[in-house]
Amino acid sequence: MDLQLQGKVTLVTGASKGIGLALAEAFAREGAHVVAGSRSVTPELEELRENHGVTAVPVDLSTADGPDTLVRQAVDRHGRVDILINALGAATPRTSFLDIDDAEWQRIFTMTLFSAVRASRAALVHLLDAGGGAVLNIGSINARLPFPMVVDYSAAKAALSSLTKSLSEEFAPRGIRVNAIAPGPVRTPFWTAPGGFADLTAAQAGTTAQEALDVVVPQSMGISTGRVTEPHEVADLALFLASPLAGNITGAEFTIDGGQVKTW
Repeated sequence: MDLQLQGKVTLVTGASKGIGLALAEAFAREGAHVVAGSRSVTPELEELRENHGVTAVPVDLSTADGPDTLVRQAVDRHGRVDILINALGAATPRTSFLDIDDAEWQRIFTMTLFSAVRASRAALVHLLDAGGGAVLNIGSINARLPFPMVVDYSAAKAALSSLTKSLSEEFAPRGIRVNAIAPGPVRTPFWTAPGGFADLTAAQAGTTAQEALDVVVPQSMGISTGRVTEPHEVADLALFLASPLAGNITGAEFTIDGGQVKTW
């Protein structure tokens, strides 16, 4: 199937690892001109640059001017922006809501919400100049599910869902579609890194991190398919939603969680 993404200038935030890296690779393989923003250029991102022509931009997207810098780099190199994907996010395992101070709330919201606000504000000007395009926000089922271990992250993702709806309503008449993807647990460093959620789950269950992610998490979280989502599966959904084939889809949030969320 031709997704008609050849030559589309596509910005991806948080592109150094996990879902962001999978997004950068997937769009590059479809022939898009990918501009990937991350705090550092990882070996994996460097490989995409060498093999698929991805433009890797080292930029701190938690700063006020970081997202604008990324957008300007894309416009300077390619002359326009067609697609923006806000994939940057941050989460820290918490023991209690009472232990999270204002500085931590601000850090999580800056990375997870305000980076998307700033990138969208900077990119939308160029999407309008191009006559339309697509914005895709990577949210989370935690925006709807009670999970005290990441209460601040969940609140930030809920705000991102609201932002998606508001932007879709304002800009749809001007040719810009805005949608979101809400993954459940995904096999990313968020889970697999040392000290990550797999290690914490393993410690509680008395097992290994691998066993925790492959067995304990799907069972304890009620994932109907019996496994967590892979990063490329999120990227595959993003390819369709950002493509012209999804031309009348806007203001929607698509869950990819193996059936974890049981309600409508």
